[in-house]
Amino acid sequence: MAVSGFDIDVPRWDQSTFMGRLKHFANITDWRTALLPDSRLDEAKALVESCRAGSVPPGTTEEQLHYAKKLYDSAFHPDTGDRMNLIGRMSFQVPGGMAITGGMLQFYRTVPAVVFWQWVNQSFNALVNYTNRNAASPITPNQIGVAYLTATSTALATAVGLNFYTKRAPPLVARWVPFAAVASANCVNIPMMRQQELLNGIAVTDENGNKLGHSKKAAVKGITQVVISRITMAAPGMSTFQRFKEEGTGARAKGVHLVSLRGQCTIRLLQQGPMNTRTPAFLIIVQSGRASESFYR
Repeated sequence: MAVSGFDIDVPRWDQSTFMGRLKHFANITDWRTALLPDSRLDEAKALVESCRAGSVPPGTTEEQLHYAKKLYDSAFHPDTGDRMNLIGRMSFQVPGGMAITGGMLQFYRTVPAVVFWQWVNQSFNALVNYTNRNAASPITPNQIGVAYLTATSTALATAVGLNFYTKRAPPLVARWVPFAAVASANCVNIPMMRQQELLNGIAVTDENGNKLGHSKKAAVKGITQVVISRITMAAPGMSTFQRFKEEGTGARAKGVHLVSLRGQCTIRLLQQGPMNTRTPAFLIIVQSGRASESFYR
């Protein structure tokens, strides 16, 4: 197919519809892209940049350009163009989340296990939040350290505290401890890691990409949506496995249960990842080329 005049930055699917947005995010969060070597990703970046410059290599098809853009969006930061670390990419959420969520659900009865898995989870979250930060709002190493320690301490305090509180509670209640810890930590980790956006606002542009100013209200709205989406992404996986632990195979064979639990976590992450992935509110598309004044209040 001819690629003359092809605009590689135009989304492949209609972003004004839910299904279009779902396909878009499912495409760029595809976990298989995390398996590709850096050399392949660099080739995709070079092709994307060539297309933007109007010099597409002869013989290149439209499908190849779409795939190159998929790899570029999955692995390179939208602000800086730098390749993101593997663990922090959204495409790594399925394999990374599978292992960590399964561990938190399986090992939750002893304090050392709770401390270890909550620490692993918050370290993972902190890296993801930092990797996907708004590069236009730089954060200092001290602020990163404070955000990481605060979120980790919150998760550990919640998990350990509830673990003691639910010692005599039914197993069903105790199984909610990991989710409570994750939810509370997300409410701290994300705002702390992106505090510069809350303090200074984020860039607001019109539909043509023209910068109109900075908005703190847009930052609050965007970060709030990220917090909610992270919690809802964890909720199905951490709240629907309660009976499985107490019944059937899970009660008879821990090994089989552990494998099955991770399998279910993978399925849930594959379902929830694209639906809860949101482009941070760096851009506010406005009508008539004017931004609403409410965003500057």
